[in-house]
Amino acid sequence: MKAIDRVLEETFSRYAVDPTRLAVGGFSDGASYALSLGINNGDLFTDILAFSPGFMAPSVRAGTPRFFVSHGRRDTVLPIERCSRRIVPQLERAGYEVTYREFDGGHMVPPEIALEAAGRFALNESREEGQS
Repeated sequence: MKAIDRVLEETFSRYAVDPTRLAVGGFSDGASYALSLGINNGDLFTDILAFSPGFMAPSVRAGTPRFFVSHGRRDTVLPIERCSRRIVPQLERAGYEVTYREFDGGHMVPPEIALEAAGRFALNESREEGQS
């Protein structure tokens, strides 16, 4: 059993969680990890939220999660040209649905970007409910 499966099983046993609606997300190195973990476990996660990721290194591809990626054009920690402007086209070529937002700022998550990402996740869930 994969470690993520064990953690999710424990979480589901303790809390009221809908296992068909899960997102994974992170900022900076956490965003890189979220991309890799999310692609590897796309059959578990419906959405992946990556704020200023540096890279992605999935070992396998599973499922078809949706992606929200954002990055600051003035990021000096993880420069946008080397990071998101390479990652996003790779995701799109792989056939994933990607929402990409660049913003005028550095290595950060502006509140309006975080709200948009959360809103898209909630909106995507509402659409799924309407399809049931």
